[in-house]
Amino acid sequence: MSKPCIICVAITGSLPTKDNNPAVPITISEQIESTQEAFEAGATIAHCHVRDDEGKPTSDPERFGRLLEGLRQHCPGMIVQLSTGGRSGAGQARGGMLPLKPDMASLSVGSNNFPTRVYENPPDLVDWLASEMVEYGVKPEIEAFDLSHILRAHAMWQAGQIAARPYVQFVMGVKNAMPADRAVFDYYIHTVKRLFGEDAAWCAAGIGPNQIVLNDWAISAGGHARTGLEDNVRIDRDTLAPSNAALVRRAAELCDRYERPVADWRTARSILGLPQAA
Repeated sequence: MSKPCIICVAITGSLPTKDNNPAVPITISEQIESTQEAFEAGATIAHCHVRDDEGKPTSDPERFGRLLEGLRQHCPGMIVQLSTGGRSGAGQARGGMLPLKPDMASLSVGSNNFPTRVYENPPDLVDWLASEMVEYGVKPEIEAFDLSHILRAHAMWQAGQIAARPYVQFVMGVKNAMPADRAVFDYYIHTVKRLFGEDAAWCAAGIGPNQIVLNDWAISAGGHARTGLEDNVRIDRDTLAPSNAALVRRAAELCDRYERPVADWRTARSILGLPQAA
């Protein structure tokens, strides 16, 4: 298989702390440095959250703006994807950074259970976030925690609520949501191809120890892969990951194993239908 593989690095997230792993980048400067290392290791999408001065998740557009500016300066060409996830804010505050016009933003189109709470994505908020992405030319990445989310994304695409063919990411291994189940994973691929076309690009993310499992499944099946300290702070059960770059290199080794070149930023932008310059 010679199809290039895009590696996305989820650098920080909303939950991991320095207590979990000292390598988790919290401040804007730490995030820029960590992302640059991951970019040099082969990642071409940076999935980004920001934290406040206490290290707590926030949707503050000013902080997102400083991070976006720094990444564009230090990682030229890298695709910057900002999170509209629900742990960082409530209601329309979750989309307050979209006028910054990042290349991409995450979009969860349905609700589901998380370990200790319901991850709420009510239809009116989903519709508003999608409309803001259309307004500002931001490509959504559909975060599919359930099969229904893929079907909902298709309905939104047909209705013109999503401007271009959706890029769907399967998220597996979140406690109380979809586990890392190979039969389900294969059916997700079948569903994406049936609804969006045989050549539709898709990605997969695994949480905790499932990260390397989903990396392997996705890369071997012709999809794209997400890694990073947001989803998993360890290399193995006994060893903390020393950096986001280390996790990217681990995914790149799988690309070598399956004879897939790691996509550079130009190739990644072409695959996703993004402009060649941010």
